[in-house]
Amino acid sequence: MNILLGSANDTVIKRWEDLLAGNYKLQQADTLRRLKSLCTENTFDLILLHRSLIDTDAFMDLRRATPLSRIFLLSDQPDEEEGLTFLKIGIVGYANTYISPERLTEAVRVIAGGAVWLGQKVMQRLILDSYARAKEKAVTDSEKVLAGLTAREREIANLIGQGQSNLEIAANLDIAERTVKAHLSSIYEKTKTGSRLNLALLINRV
Repeated sequence: MNILLGSANDTVIKRWEDLLAGNYKLQQADTLRRLKSLCTENTFDLILLHRSLIDTDAFMDLRRATPLSRIFLLSDQPDEEEGLTFLKIGIVGYANTYISPERLTEAVRVIAGGAVWLGQKVMQRLILDSYARAKEKAVTDSEKVLAGLTAREREIANLIGQGQSNLEIAANLDIAERTVKAHLSSIYEKTKTGSRLNLALLINRV
């Protein structure tokens, strides 16, 4: 496997080289210009890229220059926002520049195998962000479904969401229980929920 080590810090390059030498074919670049030049001339399976060498715009240029290379970004002060920003534009690994030898070896193996290597905090943040987006979409979808209800049907649906029985709803709204049942039949049909439980779940997403 061909690996390119990109950093302007000689100590960092030496450390990475010492840890990976013997197992991989290594080349190194100490400037962004040299990095891009090597990527134009060669095909690298993996690039270990020092965060201090690059910003997001330069990274996107590099990504376009070598679209098939997998890029492992290493930062002196990694944080969730930085990791997520670069993850969105193409990195497949993110860690501390001075990651332990064992973990660096494992990270390279994992990334070379086609997986993604992220620190625990970045992974947790990614999961939370995904959950928030999914929840937001669920709320939006629920609101669209409920938009077809009349004001009275929405009122009854909300009471179902609170766990009230038909008798309780009838008493609260001063209507007959059979009227509640008739409204519920219409609500089930419009929302495609088909049952009290599914309706309650739909209501409680909003």
